[in-house]
Amino acid sequence: MFAIVEIAGQQFKVEKDQTLFVHRLQNEEGASVEFDKVLLVDNNGSVKVGTPTVGGAKVKAQVLNHLKGDKVIVFKKKRRKGYKKKNGHRQYFTKIQISDILG
Repeated sequence: MFAIVEIAGQQFKVEKDQTLFVHRLQNEEGASVEFDKVLLVDNNGSVKVGTPTVGGAKVKAQVLNHLKGDKVIVFKKKRRKGYKKKNGHRQYFTKIQISDILG
């Protein structure tokens, strides 16, 4: 059984007991969270497609921890002009584990 769910503006294909990294959520570590924007549910060949969401379907997850991703270097340069700009960025993520898919 799997579902396509929208979490923090991004769509993920999730299954039970799967861990994934999503954009930072406001919930505390160890808290449970429910996502109700379920776009598709597949229950062993029985597919429900939402318009735009499946009514009554929910995905329950557990927040494991909050962390930062790898550093990404942004380097800009214009040749022969002496223009160089170096900038770094680290994205904030939340690691969650899918505990149940209802629907």
